[in-house]
Amino acid sequence: MEWLTALEDHWWWLVFAALLGIGEVLVPGVFLIWVALAAAVTGLIALALPLSVPVQFLIFAGLCLVAVWGGRRWYAANPVASQDPLLNDRTARLIGETVVVVEAIEGGHGRVRVGDSVWSCRGPDAPAGARVRITGADASILQVELA
Repeated sequence: MEWLTALEDHWWWLVFAALLGIGEVLVPGVFLIWVALAAAVTGLIALALPLSVPVQFLIFAGLCLVAVWGGRRWYAANPVASQDPLLNDRTARLIGETVVVVEAIEGGHGRVRVGDSVWSCRGPDAPAGARVRITGADASILQVELA
């Protein structure tokens, strides 16, 4: 166990950076990579300058803040294109679908069957059993028109 105490401070930071990088690969979340970058830079600074451990931790904390802030700005400016941009937007996926009115639309309000569920809707008056097309959504209330 003497090798543990024989390692200089900068090696601990570089090993920590490598472990965080491996953690990012195993559990991708686009967050650990920025902390790994901060640890690697801290290790390189500790290699170049004789700093005490508390100062190294302060540098690491500051670099973490800067790296995460910079990473968030970079991802905001360069969004990752999705193969299915409507994946988590159920109401947007419904636009264009033809559904059946289950409670007559009277006075602009009614209910329609979408798959195995019933949704509130707004649109032109239509009797129960009529077919309508979904044109939009306002929160969980579907906007419909006669099909």
